[in-house]
Amino acid sequence: MNLKILSRNPNLYSTARLQEAGLKRGHSVEVIDPLKCDLIIEKKNPTVFYKNRTLETADAVIPRIGASITFYGTAVVRQFEMMNTFTTTTSQALVRSRDKLRSLQILSRSKLGLPKTVFTNYSRDVGEMIAHVGGAPLIIKLLEGTQGLGVVLAETKNAAESVIEAFNGLEARVIVQEYIKEAKGADLRAFVVDGQIVGAMKRQGKEGEFRSNLHRGGTAEIITLSDEEENAAIKAAKAMGLGVAGVDMLQSERGPLILEVNSSPGLEGIEKATGKDIAKTIIRYIERSI
Repeated sequence: MNLKILSRNPNLYSTARLQEAGLKRGHSVEVIDPLKCDLIIEKKNPTVFYKNRTLETADAVIPRIGASITFYGTAVVRQFEMMNTFTTTTSQALVRSRDKLRSLQILSRSKLGLPKTVFTNYSRDVGEMIAHVGGAPLIIKLLEGTQGLGVVLAETKNAAESVIEAFNGLEARVIVQEYIKEAKGADLRAFVVDGQIVGAMKRQGKEGEFRSNLHRGGTAEIITLSDEEENAAIKAAKAMGLGVAGVDMLQSERGPLILEVNSSPGLEGIEKATGKDIAKTIIRYIERSI
C-alpha cells in the first residue's frame, strides 16, 4: 500500500514509529508536511500539490495534526477524503476533538461520565460559575489549551475568581470543572484502535503537580482497566467518530470520568509504558480497512 503520514516533523517519535511500522509491513510510506501542501479544487479532480509535484493517489493517510495547525491540517485531510483516500482520523472527527466544549457535549449526549463542567459567555457572575461545580478547589481550562498548558487549579474561591476574571478580561474562552480529589493527580490513558483497547497506562503527576501530562514531568505505568473503564473508553472513541484515539479518564467514586478524547495521541508514552507495538496495530487497522 501507499501510505502518507501527515506530520510536520518526520523525526518525532510517533511519526518515526508509524513510518517504521509501515515499512516493516512492506508498504510505501512517505511523511508529508501538511503546511506545505497546496490544495487544488476543481470539478471531479481534487488534487494535492506538494514540493513541486502532484501527489500520486494514496491508499491511506495517517493524520498527525498538531493543535496549532488544526484549520489547515483539517483542510488537507478533507482534500484526501475528496480523493477517496482512507484516513485513520476523518476531518470531521478531527474538528470535533479539537473543540473541547463540543467534545464534552457529544460525550454527555452519549451518557458518559464527565467532571461537572460550566461554560458561559464571559459571565460577570463568576461566583455562580464556581457554585455550579461545587465550589473550590476547581479546574479552569482554556478551550484551546493542549498538553496541560492553559489548565489551572484554583484552590480557593478567591483564586478561582481572580483567574476567571483575568481570562474574561483577555476574552479567552474557558471552561470550569469540578476538581476530583480522589484522583490524586493521576489519570488513565486508554489507547483505542478500531474500537478495541490496545494499551492503557496510568499517568501520575510529579509531586506538587495536579497535571499528569508526561510533557509536564509526569510518570506512566501499565495498568489493567476495569470493565467499566474499558467500556467508557471504547464508547467515547465511538461517540467522537475516531478510529484511533487516546481517551483520558479520571478514576472517581462515581466511576470513570472522561476528561478528553485525543485525535492525535502520542505513541511514546503508551509504547514505553506497555511494551506494546501500538504503531504496528495502527498499520494493521489500515490494512483491514482497505
